[in-house]
Amino acid sequence: MTRFPYDRNLRPLARALRKNMTKSERRLWTHLRRKQRGYTFNQQFIIGRYIVDFYARQLRLAIEVDGVTHDYEQGDGSDAERQRALEALGITMLRFSSTRIFKDLEQVLYEIDACIDGCERKRRSQ
Repeated sequence: MTRFPYDRNLRPLARALRKNMTKSERRLWTHLRRKQRGYTFNQQFIIGRYIVDFYARQLRLAIEVDGVTHDYEQGDGSDAERQRALEALGITMLRFSSTRIFKDLEQVLYEIDACIDGCERKRRSQ
């Protein structure tokens, strides 16, 4: 399992984000925690200079929940830059809007499970 270097100065922020998860993050977390999808997911996980909402280290799978703040950030390209940097480390990124988590949770979970299957195959072939 690869461990990535991370900015230790982000620890207090990650801890605060864990304590103050959004409603959509909390809703998704109830389906990711305790190996419900077969793997351990961590919440508000630090990778390099970024914090991802949920991360399964064994799979190198990061899941992001995009709320209102991401709508405003898209104009400056920070989400895209962040995703490119994480993917360059070999991390698979999944993004879901908070609205979608509330309106279509079953499909979101289906897509997560399909991605987990793909990550498992990729991991076995390496």
